[in-house]
Amino acid sequence: MSLQVEEVLHTSKSLYQDVLVFKSVNYGNVLVLDGVIQVTERDEHAYQEMIAHLPLYAHPDPKRVLVIGGGDGGVLREVARHPGVEQIVICELDQQVINVSKQYLPSLAQGYNDPRVQVKVMDGNQFMSENQESFDVIITDSSDPVGPAAALFETPFYKAMYASLRPGGIVCTQGECMWLHLPLIQPLMKSIAQFYDTVEYAYTTIPTYPSGQIGFLLATKGRGSCRVAPRKPETTVAQQLQYYTAELHEAAFVLPAFARRAIYGEDEKK
Repeated sequence: MSLQVEEVLHTSKSLYQDVLVFKSVNYGNVLVLDGVIQVTERDEHAYQEMIAHLPLYAHPDPKRVLVIGGGDGGVLREVARHPGVEQIVICELDQQVINVSKQYLPSLAQGYNDPRVQVKVMDGNQFMSENQESFDVIITDSSDPVGPAAALFETPFYKAMYASLRPGGIVCTQGECMWLHLPLIQPLMKSIAQFYDTVEYAYTTIPTYPSGQIGFLLATKGRGSCRVAPRKPETTVAQQLQYYTAELHEAAFVLPAFARRAIYGEDEKK
């Protein structure tokens, strides 16, 4: 997919990556890191709502939430819709992403305005090592597994998240595309299943990501599957959401046959 550029709004090189923001003709403002589209104003809700609400509504009573990455603020915005959450910590390595998002993506960066949010500009691994068994939900909103984000797709990082989870906790990470990355997804899920109680793949559809689809890995510590949510959005919240619904929560785990076989094997129940 290609986007028509109306105006380049920002270009810079941070300590970690090239940062670009442009205004597109049909998709609003667009954030690009190292040449890869991260978010557009038109379709961002399909990703932000699902990566946040799949684990949060799968947990019966989340109080403390950690977001790793997600410097644009969109995941924070969605986590803040849960009134029962008492603390939201974000670890974003690149301060420049935060600054640019606040200037050019205010509809996402409004997430930083919630008083429960604590911002840590630091490496997520280091923060988790200093905060063991501290969080009910950990959400990792990462870019593709290249450059500074590569370590977020390796088994040691999932072990670090496991150690930082409270009993009964859930992690949800950007899980790549079933059409393009099955050779990455299946081995990673098999590896982390050695220490998580359940490991599942769910997905969303989003036009501006490769093949129009992106997945999420959901893994649990001391609890069962995330496929059936014990909670659902209150009416006022449901009216604000543009993508996530209680029905879509369960549907997101239903995979095409080729992906189900590749990820779970032939014995996975249909």
